[in-house]
Amino acid sequence: MQASLRELREETGLVPAKFYNLSRTEAFYQHRRDEVALIPVFAAFVAGDARVRLSDEHDQAEWLSAAEAAKRFAWPRERRALDDILSIVGGGDAGLLEDVLRVS
Repeated sequence: MQASLRELREETGLVPAKFYNLSRTEAFYQHRRDEVALIPVFAAFVAGDARVRLSDEHDQAEWLSAAEAAKRFAWPRERRALDDILSIVGGGDAGLLEDVLRVS
């Protein structure tokens, strides 16, 4: 969780107003290392007027609708994660699960 928050801040300058653990992990097999990586899924809400400050790792940023973002994903697991984000916290909070899933 701390690594996700740090990466968000370092790569975009954004600090989330709300940050959620979606209680989901994706597994990814790294054949060169013969390792399985478990990747937790988080969702960050930032202020509507938040300005992105790019790190040296990126050359541009843009805000997209969920449908437009899904078109750019390379992996099916990214679309599944987006579906979870929209169904769990898409209304701006986690509803009855707020106290369980909200990290900060």
